[in-house]
Amino acid sequence: MSNENNPARFRSRTFTAALACFLGSFGAHRFYLYGPRDVWGWAHVIGTLIGIPGVLLLAATARASLPGWALAVIGAVSVLSAFLAAIVYGLRPDEKWDAQFNAQTGRKSRSGWTVVLIVIFSLMIGAFLLMTGLALSFQTYFESQVEAAKAISQ
Repeated sequence: MSNENNPARFRSRTFTAALACFLGSFGAHRFYLYGPRDVWGWAHVIGTLIGIPGVLLLAATARASLPGWALAVIGAVSVLSAFLAAIVYGLRPDEKWDAQFNAQTGRKSRSGWTVVLIVIFSLMIGAFLLMTGLALSFQTYFESQVEAAKAISQ
């Protein structure tokens, strides 16, 4: 698809991992790699936008809203998959990255320690968010079970 008027564009693995880490829930890494028509990039945007009212609904109802949970889970999938994408992109060897994204450019990637730090940061934040979400959901479930047991015993 590249010609002399439209040369192939070099895509940096480090920049892609950083986009996935910091703006991935809005599909920035997908749009950088595949352009604005990427369906999965727009799925990130829509998932995040659906998740925001879900989180607000859960906060307003003390985690008692079933629609809030459904919407928040959709948003969480978008956010967590962006952190996972940052890890996957960051751990891919330069040779495989160049074969997939930079074959037409004639340039070679030389990723350094920056991409390793981005992967570590993505792993820390992603794991923190996942564990926080699991803890809140289990806490909500067990609190509802205690309430149900109190209602039965009265």
